[in-house]
Amino acid sequence: MKEKTLDVVVPVYNEEDDLPVNIPRLKAFLEQKMSKYDWEIVIVDNASTDQTPRIGEALSREGNIKYLQLDQKGRGNALKKAWDTSKANYLAYMDIDLSSDITYFPRLIGSLEAGSDIAIGSRLASGARVYGRPFVREMMSRGYSLLFRTLFRTSFKDAQCGFKAVKKVVWAKLSPLVKDKDWFFDSEVLIIADKAGFKITEIPIEWRDDPRSTVKVAKTAFGDIKGLFGLFREKPWKKL
Repeated sequence: MKEKTLDVVVPVYNEEDDLPVNIPRLKAFLEQKMSKYDWEIVIVDNASTDQTPRIGEALSREGNIKYLQLDQKGRGNALKKAWDTSKANYLAYMDIDLSSDITYFPRLIGSLEAGSDIAIGSRLASGARVYGRPFVREMMSRGYSLLFRTLFRTSFKDAQCGFKAVKKVVWAKLSPLVKDKDWFFDSEVLIIADKAGFKITEIPIEWRDDPRSTVKVAKTAFGDIKGLFGLFREKPWKKL
């Protein structure tokens, strides 16, 4: 048994195309670059209606891959379920499209090893490289960043990038305070952690837009803004 354990959670919803391509790709990378850890890929299915369950089950028969099927949608819900039940020292997640360059993943975990409580990939930090992102999405992302930094004076810029890692002992403290089950989950976790004094390391990464993304930008943006003002009003970090 290796000393350090690591769970890499990949939330999915109707990902029958990317799943059989990118999970083996991720597994091969972890085998090569993260061999000092006892790691496992956890595919969390948010009530998919296509062939995702069949593919996920088949992949789980291979070593170091687990498939977890939920009957409720929501990325936040998937991550909370997986992280709450994990016994690993380090908890991470990334999007199935691998828009965030996985070669940066060792830096996330390395930051935790070096003393950070949370490590996040960033498309807005100095040195980040972003390719193919539509102008409207880029401006909305930067506007959202300006809004939460103005409201909360956070130490980080990019709350929404699907490329993050946290120490289990830290997540255990944050989890009871995190309520969102959808896209605001990331922002909620980071803002609560930052205001509570946990150390967050933001790592500039290389990111390529997936033109097939099914994220509804307007709906997600409304939920995020609503979530921000709810957090500003409730200030849950004061309970820590």
